[in-house]
Amino acid sequence: MARVLAVTNLYPPHHLGGYEVIQSGAMAGLRAGGHAVRVLASRTTFPGRGPQTEPDVHRDLRWYWRDHDFPAMSPRERWRLERDNAATFARHLREHPPDVLFWWAMGGMSLGLVEQGRRAGLPALGYVADDWLAYGPRTDGWLRLWRRAPRLLARAVERAGGLPTRFEPAGVRWVFISEFQRRRSGSPPGSLVAHPGVDPARFPPAPPRPGWKGALACVGRIDPRKGIDVAMDALGELPHATLTVTGAGDDSHLAALRARAGAARTHFAGHGDPAAAYAAADAVLFPVTWEEPFGLVPLEAMSVGRPVVATGTGGSAEYLRDGENCLLVQPGDARALAGAVRRLGADAALRERLVAGGRATAARFTEEGLAAALGAQVAQLAAGRSAPPRR
Repeated sequence: MARVLAVTNLYPPHHLGGYEVIQSGAMAGLRAGGHAVRVLASRTTFPGRGPQTEPDVHRDLRWYWRDHDFPAMSPRERWRLERDNAATFARHLREHPPDVLFWWAMGGMSLGLVEQGRRAGLPALGYVADDWLAYGPRTDGWLRLWRRAPRLLARAVERAGGLPTRFEPAGVRWVFISEFQRRRSGSPPGSLVAHPGVDPARFPPAPPRPGWKGALACVGRIDPRKGIDVAMDALGELPHATLTVTGAGDDSHLAALRARAGAARTHFAGHGDPAAAYAAADAVLFPVTWEEPFGLVPLEAMSVGRPVVATGTGGSAEYLRDGENCLLVQPGDARALAGAVRRLGADAALRERLVAGGRATAARFTEEGLAAALGAQVAQLAAGRSAPPRR
């Protein structure tokens, strides 16, 4: 079995959304498969998230992100951040010499660490669930200093300070959360797709709700792209419906949502239990307005046994089927969203058909399946490193 050092920005219980939860499940799966996994994350924590229960998780890295923004930093401050991270990473390489490096959410992080690992000759796997391969070099305050600098100058800085001034993704085996995200990232040669999924123990089937009371739920990160405002606007055409929003994230957007029309029938539950939120709903809304790389919320709701209304953008189109496991509407169309909810409320047979189709879909997309796929890649990379050289 392999020793793995996984590097990321946020890690549960201190997280903002599904990407970090997916990583935590994958790490648990790798450990269950016998791999020795250490997680190295940023120092960022959030109040009220509960104790750290996973073994060998270290929140030692600094990053450029703070409060949903990237504050201005002087060149000296950036150099110090990079120097500290490079030293921290080197220490963990000594303490936990890995057979495989595993890069996760690196947006806003020091991408020089990837280059540091490459120069050390360590096999590396990367799981990509958003556009950080594209935006990461722009939000890395150190690398950004050298993007347009003469190469000779950048090399001189590297020699003097020992800090990489470039990011070379070619040395990593990339695995993408969806075919959509792989194509959007340029389909790197040799890259793979491994869909995430749900843990049925965390999202067990809930008893059917009696009748229809119009209890609607949005679950996930508070973010303008999630379409929570569209769901609130739909309440204007659903006089007997209520909406519960479970999740945390952008506090400024949350304040704007609280000030909207429709807030009187919207309950903001904060960072609650997603499974309980699904079970308490008659239907779950996934009204995202952007091309989300995948989207776990519909699968979690399907596992619990609740009908889903979604926009089906981005990676979620790879498993959402209109009339089979969900109802699909156009992004940003509050009237269409309200119409789909009315259809569900008026047709018990439709609800039962979508719930049955959803459970079958959720059974095909599991946390265990992702862990097995990633475990196979880890084992292959580790075996290649330990194989004797050819004569």
